[in-house]
Amino acid sequence: MANTNRPLSPHLQVYRPQLTSVLSIAHRATGVVLTAGVPFFLYWVWSLTTGAEHYARAQSLFGSVPGRVLLLGFSYSLFYHLCNGIRHLVWDTGRSLELDAVYRGGRIVVAASVVLTLVTWLVAYAVRGGAM
Repeated sequence: MANTNRPLSPHLQVYRPQLTSVLSIAHRATGVVLTAGVPFFLYWVWSLTTGAEHYARAQSLFGSVPGRVLLLGFSYSLFYHLCNGIRHLVWDTGRSLELDAVYRGGRIVVAASVVLTLVTWLVAYAVRGGAM
């Protein structure tokens, strides 16, 4: 009689998270975040086309603390997904598939995403004359 208390296939509880698996899950999660953010982006674009009152309302929403946190998460997700997508394109050429290159590329993706997000927010801060 078979033991029915164990999983039939390898399970997440059996394995320790590794950089490769965490980055893979993060890539999928950032794709979901970007998809969920599209209605907010469309609302902002719509507010641009419908006059100053709607635009001011959208700006106050996105300028609030929760709005800025959402924008920060959205911008990091955008840059992470972009950088990791470029990494996947490199893999599609058959390059950087060795284990050490995969880990190095993963660290580069995370670092580049953070740097791009920070640069974007600093430029936005400078353009607005130091007012966020």
